[in-house]
Amino acid sequence: MSTATYTVKGMTCGHCVSSVKEEVSEVDGVTNVEVDLATGLLTVDSESSIEPAKIVAAVEEAGYEVANQS
Repeated sequence: MSTATYTVKGMTCGHCVSSVKEEVSEVDGVTNVEVDLATGLLTVDSESSIEPAKIVAAVEEAGYEVANQS
């Protein structure tokens, strides 16, 4: 199991959180997604390491921007 965290910019409400969770959940291999509106923290659990670009693309598809990844 692998866990990666990202900081997402631009989220302002619960609907924003839901949009990000929905898009990131659709990435192949993702097993769990947690989004904290207050901090912008996105935590992604997966079966194995997922290419960060796939997560960034999913966040952008939801209409937001990844500020950094750790």
